[in-house]
Amino acid sequence: MPLPFKSYLKKPSNYKGGKSKSEVLTNGRKIYKLSSNENPIGASPKAMAAIQSKLSQIHEYPDRTDQRFREALSEFYQGALVPEQFISTNSGVANLELIMRGFLQEGSECIYSNPAFGPYRSFPKKLGATAIDIPLVGDHFQLNVEGILKAINERTRLLFITSPNNPTGTHFPKSQIDQLIHHLPDHVILVFDEVYYQFADAEDYVRPLPYIQEGKNVIAVNSFSKAYGLAGLRIGYSYSTVEIATYLQQLRIPFMINALSLAAATAALQDDAFIKQTVQLVHTEKEYLYQQLEQLGIPHWTTQANFILIKPPMDAFEFEDAMLQEGVMVRPVAGFGAPDCVRVTIGNREANEAFVKGMKSVL
Repeated sequence: MPLPFKSYLKKPSNYKGGKSKSEVLTNGRKIYKLSSNENPIGASPKAMAAIQSKLSQIHEYPDRTDQRFREALSEFYQGALVPEQFISTNSGVANLELIMRGFLQEGSECIYSNPAFGPYRSFPKKLGATAIDIPLVGDHFQLNVEGILKAINERTRLLFITSPNNPTGTHFPKSQIDQLIHHLPDHVILVFDEVYYQFADAEDYVRPLPYIQEGKNVIAVNSFSKAYGLAGLRIGYSYSTVEIATYLQQLRIPFMINALSLAAATAALQDDAFIKQTVQLVHTEKEYLYQQLEQLGIPHWTTQANFILIKPPMDAFEFEDAMLQEGVMVRPVAGFGAPDCVRVTIGNREANEAFVKGMKSVL
C-alpha cells in the first residue's frame, strides 16, 4: 500500500525568501543588503535590552500562551482592542499560514492580486485550496474591486490584500477598501496585511482597525520584522473580531513563541522614539533615491513603504547579479508577479549611495 501522501503536496512550494548575507560569497568585501526590507538602523534598543535581561533564563520555558503579550498589544492600541482580539505567531507570514489553516481546505478558494506577496499564491496549495489571481490594474497598481467581487463564489473563503503593498510600495485608498468591504458576502474574510503601515503617510491611507471595530469580517496582519528591526526573532501578530480571533487561537500550539522574542516584542511596543527615528530616515532617504533614479532615468514608483520598486533597463536577474558584484543586494520580484522589476530596500545614506554608485557602474 502506498504512503498516504496528499496529491497536492507532490509539487514543492515555489516561494523563496530573500538571501541572507552569509549566503552570498563576498571575499571579505562589504555588502549592503537592500533586498529584504530590513530596518536600516538596526533593532529597537528597548527590545535589545529586554533580550539581554532574559538571557539568563533561556533554560526555562516561555509563557505557555501569549496572554501577557496580547495584553501588551491591547495597551499599545490604547484599549481600542481587547486582548482576546489578538493572535501572535512566529512572524507575520506564520500568521498568514495560521489563517489559511483555519479557513482553507481542499476544494476551497481564496483571492489575491498580483503583484503580491508570494505566500498568498503558494501557501493555499499546501491545503489543497485554489488561489485566484485578480491582478492589480493601472499605472499605480490599484485593486480591481469589480473583478474581485465577480470572482467570489460559494467556495471563496479568504481575500488577501496588502497595503502598503509588497512589492509595489503603493497603497489602496480608503474609497476602494470601503467599496470592497461593503460588498463582501458574509462567508468571505478580508485578510489585510499591514506590515508596512508605519511608513504610510498618504492622506487616503486606511488601516483595517476601524473596520474590525465595526465588526466586519477582517483580519489584520502585522510583523515586528520591518519597523521594529526584529526580523531575526520571527514574531508577528494579527487582530480581528473576538469571534474570529478566538477561533484562530484554537490553532496555536503551546509555547509557540520563544522567550526572547516575547520579551523583545513587548519592549519594542514601547519604543516610540525608535519608530519615529526609523520612519524619518526612510522618508528622508526615499526622497534622495527618487532624485537619483530620476537623474538616471530609471522608471520607479513612489512608495508608502520602506522600499522602492524600480524597472531597470536590463533583465532583472542580470541586474541583481551585476549589483551584487558592486556590493549591493537587491531583489528581483518576478516571483511576486512583477516581471522585469526589482525591489530595493531604502537604506541609510551610506547604503543608498552605494546603491546609486553601483547602478551607475552597471548601467
